[in-house]
Amino acid sequence: MVLNALFPVFAVILLGGVLRRIGFVANTFFFAADRLVYFILFPCMLFWKIGSGGASGGVNSGLIAAALLAVLTIYAASTLYIFAARVPAFQAGTFSQGCYRFNTYIGMAIALKAAGDEGAVLFAVTIGLVIPVINVLSVGTLIGFSEKLLSTWEKIRYMVRALASNPLILACLAGIAFSATGMRLPGFVDHTLSLLSMAALPLALLSVGSAFSVIRISGRIGNTIATVVFKLVMLPAAGAFFMVLFGVEGTAFRTGMIFFCLPASPAIYVLSSQMNSDTELASASIVVSTLLSFFTLSAAILLTG
Repeated sequence: MVLNALFPVFAVILLGGVLRRIGFVANTFFFAADRLVYFILFPCMLFWKIGSGGASGGVNSGLIAAALLAVLTIYAASTLYIFAARVPAFQAGTFSQGCYRFNTYIGMAIALKAAGDEGAVLFAVTIGLVIPVINVLSVGTLIGFSEKLLSTWEKIRYMVRALASNPLILACLAGIAFSATGMRLPGFVDHTLSLLSMAALPLALLSVGSAFSVIRISGRIGNTIATVVFKLVMLPAAGAFFMVLFGVEGTAFRTGMIFFCLPASPAIYVLSSQMNSDTELASASIVVSTLLSFFTLSAAILLTG
């Protein structure tokens, strides 16, 4: 079961790295693929899964509450660590993100393989409600530790833009709203979205792998290890605790554990670059957590099987 769920995902990620390394496709391909997946294909997939799968079946209040509380718990703990360990201000915003921000593409791929369509809808609805909170935490921390002097209006503008311009949030909310109407997608629309969705995950995983060939881990090993411990050990532990507390069971519990065991998101690098935080630490956190997540995700699937 573990190999069936994880091997295809990590094999495609590896393929992306190999293709980038040997120059089989131009580097511009992956840049274009990233934009296509982020702005078109993955939002279409999220809307389709939620809108046609039924948000009522995907809204598990216990799972959502557990996800939010676990993320907030790790955010608070990692913030205390930043002050206690005297993490430099230049690294603090990046460090914070690496502790709780997750790779959506890998999560959806594994949720589909390990928990089926029900798990995919649960995952999609959950991330649609958690991502806005994570964006506020990420941007707020980056601004708080930024060496730039920003006005209150500039801080608000950054926050609003991070939320309003995120196509994944918009697609999830649109899917939930459409599902709530009780209507069904017309056949031709359903088939079109289904076709687009088929291309979303393969392209996304290839792009994740391609980033490995251009990311170099240099220095910052202590803070990198700390982010990985927060992300792959403490967050799953907190998530499991809250799911048990709220009585989450079955497919929802398995989906939740997949969510909590995901590696850090490539978006950490992009946001850190935009907000003048440490991109080298971002790169290291993404690479190390992605490699080690194979083991945490394997454990999550085995323990919930």
